[in-house]
Amino acid sequence: MFGLVIPPLVVGIITIIFGIIVLIFPRILNYLIGIWLIIYGLMLIF
Repeated sequence: MFGLVIPPLVVGIITIIFGIIVLIFPRILNYLIGIWLIIYGLMLIF
């Protein structure tokens, strides 16, 4: 059962980190996805 229940805080942090990694790539699509992931991650934490 370990790993089935993930706290929203952990999901938010992972999402923000993934969004920052996506922002590293200079593609417009990745840029938009990165911004969306960071906003989504912040919404999960707060």
